[in-house]
Amino acid sequence: MIKYNRNNLKKLETIFELSGYNIRYERGTFNSGYCMVENNNIIVINKFFDVEGRINTLLEIEQNIIIQEDNLDEKSMEFYQKILSLNPSL
Repeated sequence: MIKYNRNNLKKLETIFELSGYNIRYERGTFNSGYCMVENNNIIVINKFFDVEGRINTLLEIEQNIIIQEDNLDEKSMEFYQKILSLNPSL
């Protein structure tokens, strides 16, 4: 598993942003901790989550969307491949 730190959170956020998703951290009564506005590619995550909760939420969301690997830069692609190797279900 990846380390739960701000650096890895930023790397995950970059992967989503390069794939055309906007991530926002806001208050809300989300049953799962997040809400996706699919037509606008907006992901809203509960702002009260700690770094570990945010990373786990993004990894969960990643299972339900298509990451545009062609849009990823070299560093992002390396990190994405690392995530895929650690969790083959993605």
